[in-house]
Amino acid sequence: MGTAFATISPPLADLQWARLLRYGEPKSTVAGETLFSAGTRWYDLILIEEGEVTVVREPFKSLPEAVVISFGPRQFVGELGLLNGQKSFLSARVTAPGRVRRVSHESLQRLMSEDDELCDLLLHAFWSRREMLRNGPAKLTLKIVGSSRSPETMALRRFAERMELAHEWADSDDPESAAKAEAHGITVADLPAAIVQGEKVPRAKPGAIAELLGLAYSAEEESGFDLAVVGAGPAGLAAAIYGASEGLRTVLLDAVAPGGQSAATLRIENYLGFPFGVSGGELTSQACLQALKFGVRINSPCEAVSLVQTPAGHEITLADGAVVRARSVVVTTGVTYRSLGLDRWHEFERGGIHYAASAIELRQVVGADVVVVGGANSAGQASLALAANGCRVRLVVRAEDLGAQMSSYLVDRIVDNPRIDVHTGTRVVGLEGGDSLEAVALDGAFAGTVGCRGLFCFIGARPATEWLDAERDDDGFLRTGVEVVDSASSAWQAVGRMPLPYETSIPGVFAAGDVRRGSMKRVAAAVGEGSSAVASVHRALAALRVPA
Repeated sequence: MGTAFATISPPLADLQWARLLRYGEPKSTVAGETLFSAGTRWYDLILIEEGEVTVVREPFKSLPEAVVISFGPRQFVGELGLLNGQKSFLSARVTAPGRVRRVSHESLQRLMSEDDELCDLLLHAFWSRREMLRNGPAKLTLKIVGSSRSPETMALRRFAERMELAHEWADSDDPESAAKAEAHGITVADLPAAIVQGEKVPRAKPGAIAELLGLAYSAEEESGFDLAVVGAGPAGLAAAIYGASEGLRTVLLDAVAPGGQSAATLRIENYLGFPFGVSGGELTSQACLQALKFGVRINSPCEAVSLVQTPAGHEITLADGAVVRARSVVVTTGVTYRSLGLDRWHEFERGGIHYAASAIELRQVVGADVVVVGGANSAGQASLALAANGCRVRLVVRAEDLGAQMSSYLVDRIVDNPRIDVHTGTRVVGLEGGDSLEAVALDGAFAGTVGCRGLFCFIGARPATEWLDAERDDDGFLRTGVEVVDSASSAWQAVGRMPLPYETSIPGVFAAGDVRRGSMKRVAAAVGEGSSAVASVHRALAALRVPA
């Protein structure tokens, strides 16, 4: 057995296989039988005792059926979708009769919590299989068609990347791709479009794709949670992981996709335990896998629009009208990007202006002249990533001192980088171009018009708290703990206590990470706050004495 296949389907020792079989229900199989079909949600993990099972991509209108992989005795069939409720995008068919054991989702979760060795083995295999599927014929089960200059297309691609979906993208700006799209009945008016299991979805949005794939929140399937975490950046992921690992039934909701702003950071160099640095995307992927291991329900895009208290806890209403019920809530919605108030800004957001420097954005500006605006760590990290991408970078900083808000290790590397020109005491005052950005006007210590294909904006953000009726400071950040001004109100008298650490002015609702007043605005700090907030959640639930 080759090394790659051993990762995808690891050999099991006798005792491991025997323990694994205990979680499954036996079933005899016949050739041609389908064990699960594309589109099935919460399908079973299949353990093969005898016979053979082949995983196939079903035929589409223009594509024949494709065999993905076959499994034999003492192997198992299933991948990452088993843990997050994603509908299967492949089918499993018996190609040699025999006997299998079917492990339900509930039994799989029990296995993950009871047997660490088997849990690790399955997680490694599920992850490896998803990576294999993302680069094989399975990626054709989801195809995104749209312009690289379109924010709507970028939103679809970002959602697919962060959710680790097997998919393919076709750039409608490319004549050959455009011709193929037209041949499949996709017109300019349909863009961006998605093709899901061979079916066209015109003017597609992440929410529609999530609904079709089984990744959207479904209130009909849920009876309520112990903990709802709103926002899946580092703080939210940490809160969800710690809550679920300590026995709380947990749901994690995000308006876009897991990762928050950190997912767009190509290199974090000062995070504990990663001496060679770690990308935000990698950190997010591993954290999501860890959350799934503990049974966290991850749903996105799920934008929270309101929260109300109920006798049993709280109800969070989502943008699509769905209601999430939870005994406690941790708000980790972070911040939203600020923009410059310049003419044509929103126009150029469709072609040239970016708020992140992830792999998706970097591919659009390889070797080009670019401008980065901002003086904090995110701007410094983006500048270094763009320079490494072959770009000529102008870093425009309003402050007179580059080190005023930026870590010294970044300042040193930027100053020493020959591809980066730093303009302190300078502002962007104008934008120029046709269909896309071509130049920006600068004023201050450096004045003039400079050509650029991309403007990367990192000038701060405002907290995403408008949906929550809780105490905030003048800038909109949530007050928590001892900073809650109205801590003697009737709400607190009713629960018979003062606000706990990280608790907002709403009893049972906590805040962590960038959204909280006084937070450090660093990934490591956000992770610490998210996990610490869960300690207060336990205290609040115990005090409320609300039955699970």
